[in-house]
Amino acid sequence: MSVLERLHQRHGAGRRIRVLSHHLSEILPERATVLDVGAGDGSVAHAIMKRRPDVHVRGIDVLVRPGALIPVEQFDGLHIPYEDRTFDAVMLVDVLHHTTEPIDLLRDAGRVARTAVIIKDHLADAVFAVATLRFMDRVGNARFGVALPYHYLRRAEWHRAFDETGLSVELWRERLHLYPRFASAILDRSLHVIVRLRPR
Repeated sequence: MSVLERLHQRHGAGRRIRVLSHHLSEILPERATVLDVGAGDGSVAHAIMKRRPDVHVRGIDVLVRPGALIPVEQFDGLHIPYEDRTFDAVMLVDVLHHTTEPIDLLRDAGRVARTAVIIKDHLADAVFAVATLRFMDRVGNARFGVALPYHYLRRAEWHRAFDETGLSVELWRERLHLYPRFASAILDRSLHVIVRLRPR
């Protein structure tokens, strides 16, 4: 593990889990069954269930990590292996920019979800946004063997993707404060967004 990776693990990873689980817990439906697409080690989903005991989350991922904190099944990264409307909600937390076909995966999430598709991802509108996001992705994910195609979208591109996949925006939340104050000016700014979508 590099020096930067150690710093990220010590100062960023735990806070990210806490803050994301707080935001996501607020917007999940009551008593929801949730599919976490790209669940990783299950840390975010596990933290959500501690905050929201009424919610049950299971995961799928291209890379199933040993010791995941929730049940995680392997999938091909494109086709979600469940029937239509199987889950109340589908989450994609920092997943779509890692996929080769983000629109197709987003469309499939809308197929599987009954009431909500929830995305946490990035915005590429700010000055040096792409360079900053590429750096963050390498530090946070390279050591796990996660694919890094760097598919970051601008706001207008996100909205076109939602229209194309038949999803309507119910909530759009920026300024998530994922990072400590000393890093926030560089790593937070307008780079992160949470969106709750309703399948049409």
